[in-house]
Amino acid sequence: MSSRTMNALALIVVTTLGFGASRHARAGPPFSTDDPEPVPFRHWEIYLASQSQNSIGGWSGTAPHFELNYGALPNVQIHLIVPLAYAAPRQGVSQYGFGDMEVGAKVRFLQETERRPQVGTFVILDLPTGNSSRGLGEGNTRVFLPLWVQKSFGAWTTYGGGGYWLNPGSGNRNYLYLGWLLQRQLGEGLAVGVETFHTTPSTGDNVPETRFNVGAVIDLSKTQHILWSAGRGIQGPNRFQTYVAVQLTL
Repeated sequence: MSSRTMNALALIVVTTLGFGASRHARAGPPFSTDDPEPVPFRHWEIYLASQSQNSIGGWSGTAPHFELNYGALPNVQIHLIVPLAYAAPRQGVSQYGFGDMEVGAKVRFLQETERRPQVGTFVILDLPTGNSSRGLGEGNTRVFLPLWVQKSFGAWTTYGGGGYWLNPGSGNRNYLYLGWLLQRQLGEGLAVGVETFHTTPSTGDNVPETRFNVGAVIDLSKTQHILWSAGRGIQGPNRFQTYVAVQLTL
């Protein structure tokens, strides 16, 4: 990587941390915080991806998962994730198998203008298709009800917001997700960004968590892309998380 690119990446990190805290305005993967911008009408996003996290209890994640997004209507995107999940506890037997599927719909109800941000929601339904007794799923159906906001300023894009997770089940709690991201497009083939996000406890045994990620999107062509992010916890048990994907846009 050139010194110019490394300097630009450092500038983004420093600027974002100073605030307290891909596509030419690319959003969502490889980051945890999402945006209100749906896939264009009758277009596709296809991902082959893997995400992992390490905490006090061990490693868990997907290896791999398949994600599909489609612009079903103007300003409406439908969404599907089908994962193969793994759990590698520090004590106990490692497990690998089908994980919890995710379906959803993103709806943008305010378009961005010179002065106004775009605004939308991305309702997510997590289905308990993974075996929770093996650590491969949550064991209950969860629903995420968020509000996302995005604004671009030349090569810079910022977006974020948050939402409420409905998390039924014995010992579980409904909880909040809050996140924000700052991103810069570096030329035609590289976008870099940094995010910070926070969740309140999802069970009676959990503690609040705050994390950050630094990531990049590399455009190999108009249709082929590499996505990557990595970070760690600032508050809570998380020690490291990473995401990597190959994406096709059609």
